[in-house]
Amino acid sequence: MKVAAILPAAGLGTRMGKYSGAESAGTSRKQFMLLEGAPILIHTTRKFVAAKSVSEIIVAVRREDIVPLERQIAEERYSKPVRLVEGGRNRQESVGNALTQASAQTELFAVHDAVRPFVTVAQIEETIRKASEVGAAILGIPPVDTIKLADKAVIQSTLPRERTVLAQTPQVFRAALLRDAFACAARDSFIGTDEASLVEYLGESVHVVLGSDRNIKITRPGDMALARLFYQEEVGHLSEARTASG
Repeated sequence: MKVAAILPAAGLGTRMGKYSGAESAGTSRKQFMLLEGAPILIHTTRKFVAAKSVSEIIVAVRREDIVPLERQIAEERYSKPVRLVEGGRNRQESVGNALTQASAQTELFAVHDAVRPFVTVAQIEETIRKASEVGAAILGIPPVDTIKLADKAVIQSTLPRERTVLAQTPQVFRAALLRDAFACAARDSFIGTDEASLVEYLGESVHVVLGSDRNIKITRPGDMALARLFYQEEVGHLSEARTASG
């Protein structure tokens, strides 16, 4: 089965603000911030390269980022194709552009936040497996906190936690289903918050695969301290595994 991973990475990172660890002075673009010497986007890409089910990776970036990112990708010497396409004005446009550049033989699309570098290969593979069976599957975790529905800072109701889930990525879909969802959204001028919301808008079911609270989306400056901790732990686990197998 041919699976293409799509990483939308054309955002401006407005919630991050200026951060000294960014790729260049004054930038707030979280996908290019350095985590232990490499941009977060590169760390994320490595996970999908390592996933055996993934055939190729398509990264949607701003036009001015294509050439410098091509150089970084070449230095990585990835074992499978990693292609860059021009992103759009928002996530939906970026993913839509990537869909048009994917091979016609693609059977599944796995869309993943470029700034979730701590997804595991096992989680990627399990979400792909589930989507291949049911058509649409996303990673998600149950909420810990009580969730309130509010309007202008006034509580309207309390949502039952057993019926809510915090959506993560990857979000994986059969190719025809995702393309239909994007076509429907374009026809109705519907803008979703993620790819699952477009499939839901189409009237199709989306299944949930249990994710992890370590699969964080690096969004705010404070997230970088946690990212460094997770990275060091990840490297330590890899080192222990190599020692045990050697």
